Amino acid sequence: MELEVRHLRVLCAIADTGSLHKAARQLGLAQPSLSTQLRRIERALGAQLFVRTRTGCRPTPLGLAVLSRARPLVAEFAAIVTETRAAAARAAGGFRLRIGATASRAIPVWLRLLRARGPGSRPTLQMNVSANALLGMVAAGRLDMAFVHEVEGSPLRIPPGLSLRVLVEREPQFVTLAADHPAASQPEVSLADLAGDRWMADSTVDGEWDALSRVLRAAGLNPEMLHGDYLTAYSLAATGEVVTISQPTAHPRPDLAIRPLKGDPIGVRLLLAARTEEELDEAYPELEEAYWTVAREAPAYREWLKHADPRGARAGRASRARWATAAGTADALT
Repeated sequence: MELEVRHLRVLCAIADTGSLHKAARQLGLAQPSLSTQLRRIERALGAQLFVRTRTGCRPTPLGLAVLSRARPLVAEFAAIVTETRAAAARAAGGFRLRIGATASRAIPVWLRLLRARGPGSRPTLQMNVSANALLGMVAAGRLDMAFVHEVEGSPLRIPPGLSLRVLVEREPQFVTLAADHPAASQPEVSLADLAGDRWMADSTVDGEWDALSRVLRAAGLNPEMLHGDYLTAYSLAATGEVVTISQPTAHPRPDLAIRPLKGDPIGVRLLLAARTEEELDEAYPELEEAYWTVAREAPAYREWLKHADPRGARAGRASRARWATAAGTADALT
């Protein structure tokens, strides 16, 4: 048996997911088929590459050595295929920018700005709650770029070979609660104000459940935590059943209050990822404009921005002018 790129891709998927079951799902294979492939690869190399346990798979020392050589080869092959196909599509006038994203109110504005370039710009969108999954799809050539958020304290697994551009180094996460909640009367809410509340968070979002749990424990709180998607969380928050974290750009509703948390204990980093800097250049300016457009439309975030230091870590690579515009427009719109 001669090793091929697809076999190296199998090894990388098993290492990245830590599980034959998860790797099979990621690769679109049945688990027995993947197990058979792994055995054949190990026989061809004459050594065991993974230790199988009840909790998953972990690379052996030799497996780690093989993976260190396999990853750049897989990434380079994916780049060759993707760039060749993109060049051919552009030449034929049929290129479509394939965008992946985690949830953000900036996305509709971003797509509109990209389409406004002209009839030749036809972006497509694939949403996913997992930033790690989207980054893997960019590395594999199934997406051209991904706009994702990285939860503070839970670093993303950045595949080798990807180029990153930081939109916001640290975006504060706000709290959403019922409009008639006692804490909603305050411009800023402390975690202690929510000591008697249940929380709802989406545990399928990479790092989000863990980050919220850490912050609550650090505040000396041990509330009941429920799993649920954020559409459900907002509906329950409106009736006072739960409180939930939210992006500061979240659209206000009459039955909900969106407030900053005192001290900004939860933050995320907003990133655009692609295989090359040139690809980032194709869409980053429109993304930056889209983000600050929706930031200006969010009352609580506008107010927060007025008091934020544009030279500080919160701003990241966002320009001082963007921050000044976002903050200054608050006075004009309120």
